[in-house]
Amino acid sequence: MTIKRLDHISVVVDDLAAAIAFFSELGLEREGEAAVEGEWVDRINGLESVQVDIVMMRTPDGHGRLELTKFRNPELVEIEPATAPPNAPGLRSVMFAVESLDDTVARMRAHGAELVGEVAQYKDLYRLCYMRGPAGIIVSLAEELF
Repeated sequence: MTIKRLDHISVVVDDLAAAIAFFSELGLEREGEAAVEGEWVDRINGLESVQVDIVMMRTPDGHGRLELTKFRNPELVEIEPATAPPNAPGLRSVMFAVESLDDTVARMRAHGAELVGEVAQYKDLYRLCYMRGPAGIIVSLAEELF
């Protein structure tokens, strides 16, 4: 076997406080935070003089972790389109199982999240939706119906 586990997913954000509030509202818990810089982080990023603030968030079950990363240096690079559609190459979404989809969608809208499409039902198994979260990422939400 080559890997042991999926350790975490990292999201680069422009507003760390807003991202923490968003994912805290979703139900993730703050696990730790650090200011990171030095030759080793320059080397793994292939950039010079990297200075980042990171906050590690974890799911309530303790198995999933999400790293929120705010670059202080170098400045963020804008990409086009800034908000990629669901069919763009790259990381598509981060999915979370939720207890009540309608309640979660309402709470997340208060943090600026918007539906990408609409809430849909897959057979008698799930109600699902995609929402835009911090930095334009797609946050998928799924409510089990069984």
